[in-house]
Amino acid sequence: MKVSDRKGAAMSRLKKDPLRPLTAEEAAVLARIGRSQVESAVRVARAAMILAVARGEDYQRAARDAGRRSGAAVSHLVARFNAEGLAALDPRRGGGQPRVYGLEATERILREARRRPTPEADGTAAWSLSTLKKALRSAPDGLPNVSTFTIWRVLHEAGATHQRSRSWCPTGAVVRVRKTGSTLVTDPDASAKKKSD
Repeated sequence: MKVSDRKGAAMSRLKKDPLRPLTAEEAAVLARIGRSQVESAVRVARAAMILAVARGEDYQRAARDAGRRSGAAVSHLVARFNAEGLAALDPRRGGGQPRVYGLEATERILREARRRPTPEADGTAAWSLSTLKKALRSAPDGLPNVSTFTIWRVLHEAGATHQRSRSWCPTGAVVRVRKTGSTLVTDPDASAKKKSD
């Protein structure tokens, strides 16, 4: 290999746009997002990749550590982070229908999902998408036209799943909706069934 070829190979490995030094605030926010259980998976992965590059890892290793494949994507993320800061963690809009609900409505959906339902007021002891929709549509400060898909999307982007975020409901007791109203139905053999399991 000629000296000029070696020089060219070394030059191709140089980073065109290396990561700028992180501020203390940026480092703290990135660390919090990187450990978060409620942030979207995209934001968590992007925060992890930026932190890995800040620790001195190469782009391919940073991508692999975050469960991604492309070192080139990390390079683009670093360039975007240098220009936009923490806003680079958020995905850009990729087309499709424009979103009808903004940040305030998103927070309202998440607030309702975090609230523990009561059988008397909500007719359920555990949220489902349809019971959340009913509660949000009927609330005075609610969202009268919200759909189950919108609720699912907001919960999904917040990192929640229905199985993990279900409200606790005691075994052997269930709320049934009857024509006359909601009724708590209990299984008299519930304790015996638990022991036999």
